[in-house]
Amino acid sequence: MGRFVNPNNSAFQTALNSEIYVDKTGLLEYTNKVLDTNQAFICNSRPRRFGKSVTADMLTAYYSKNCDSLQMFTGLVISKDNAFKEHLNKYDVIHIDMQWCMVSAGGAEKVIQFIEDIIITELREIYPDAVKEVIISVPDALSLINAATGNKFIIIIDEWDILIRDEAANKAVQEKYINFLRGMFKGSEPTKFIRLAYLTGILPIKKIKTQSALNNFDEFTMLDASIFAPYIGFTENEVYGLCEKYNKDFDEVKRWYDGYLLSGYQIYNPKAVVSLMMRGDFQSYWSKTGTYEVIVPLINMNFDGLKTAIIEMLSGESVEADVSSFQNDMLNFASKDDVITYLVHLGYLAYNQKKQTVFIPNEEIRHEFVVATKRNKWNEFLEFQRESKNLLEATLDMDEEAVAQGIEKIHTEYASSIQYNNENSLSSVLAIAYLSTMQYYFKPVRELPAGRGFADFVFIPKPAYAEEYPALLVELKWNKSAKAAIQQIKEKKYPSALTQYTGDILLVGINYDKKSKVHKCIIEKSC
Repeated sequence: MGRFVNPNNSAFQTALNSEIYVDKTGLLEYTNKVLDTNQAFICNSRPRRFGKSVTADMLTAYYSKNCDSLQMFTGLVISKDNAFKEHLNKYDVIHIDMQWCMVSAGGAEKVIQFIEDIIITELREIYPDAVKEVIISVPDALSLINAATGNKFIIIIDEWDILIRDEAANKAVQEKYINFLRGMFKGSEPTKFIRLAYLTGILPIKKIKTQSALNNFDEFTMLDASIFAPYIGFTENEVYGLCEKYNKDFDEVKRWYDGYLLSGYQIYNPKAVVSLMMRGDFQSYWSKTGTYEVIVPLINMNFDGLKTAIIEMLSGESVEADVSSFQNDMLNFASKDDVITYLVHLGYLAYNQKKQTVFIPNEEIRHEFVVATKRNKWNEFLEFQRESKNLLEATLDMDEEAVAQGIEKIHTEYASSIQYNNENSLSSVLAIAYLSTMQYYFKPVRELPAGRGFADFVFIPKPAYAEEYPALLVELKWNKSAKAAIQQIKEKKYPSALTQYTGDILLVGINYDKKSKVHKCIIEKSC
């Protein structure tokens, strides 16, 4: 057993030994199906702490011929598949952890030579007749082994993109790495010696330079996870089962850690969910594993509409985004859509593929965005927060005139002239106007089924603030009257949707007159 060639299964055993292990071995049914096919080149990208390394370790433990992993996988999902034993521990595997290699090699400039030297040495020990002393590259060694023996390899590269991300300005390192990838995977020769290639990292492949080296890979990303969706993170059913086992409030867990919408699945952050189950406190776990300083320079880029889009998403809104132009260029972002797309790949934003919109996925990420912007003294955001806080206080004080003026000011300053006279624009304005509620309230519920209709906005206070802050039930009208909005709330019995909520409720009716561009507000206490 080598460090890179045919490693043992101890890394995956560590995952199985953990108190919480969620079975993702169903992924192996797909990789077994595509072995030795055109679909055998896979790049599965996902954010930090979403189980990338565990998946790479699982593939190694299952396929590596120098392991005996029968007992390890017996009882897991893959063991029920008809092809389970056919592929179990049958193949030569090369597993490369690029992040570990970069540290161990002594820097990015030395990492490729470090990898080549170790792998060639280990291959020479296994295939001494095929790998002669003159061999200087891994692809050459694999080609010679295949020619001599017919053997093919499974190549697994964890953190494949670390040199793309961390060494973006180092052209020499980038070129050397891209040439290494090209030799491993490009052209017809690698198809002779590769049975399966599995790359995992944060970024997808689509980049001007690496695309030419890896254009034969099928990609599964945070933009389009396809059939890999249930293996990217924890599914809703898996989280529900953990909540039952560890006696956690599922609705609260969903508010804090849900939000990634992938191919029809609601996906939860594994790191955050496991930390909650083990430690018990609702807080930001995932973000503390890495720096949030990445957000600050990105949102400070002077792209038209970027900061407004961030404010809208912080308020619970979704914004449209073109995710097709991002080229994985860490130095030159061309537009706000490039920045937003990068944040999706990093896991700080989520993407609705069907609607082509992005949004902040959950309470954990929203909290960290606010912390990051405050820490950076982002003036636009701090001023907006101040205005929003004043609006909330005016609402709680039932100061109808101040509320109308506050919403009118925000409507004028933040709604585009094209969409100003638009009902959807008014709804978006209301959402961002009450941004400050996020400190005391859960994300507002839009179009909540209530009584005999749908309430436009419902703000429910978090348990810690339920005694001090009332629930807010808001109805919007367009070219009618605030009184009509209040009347609709009463006639359609919207407060009945909050029967389980025992605190006070404020009814807020808001109307916008298209001709005068004047807002009116009426606020009443629910009886």
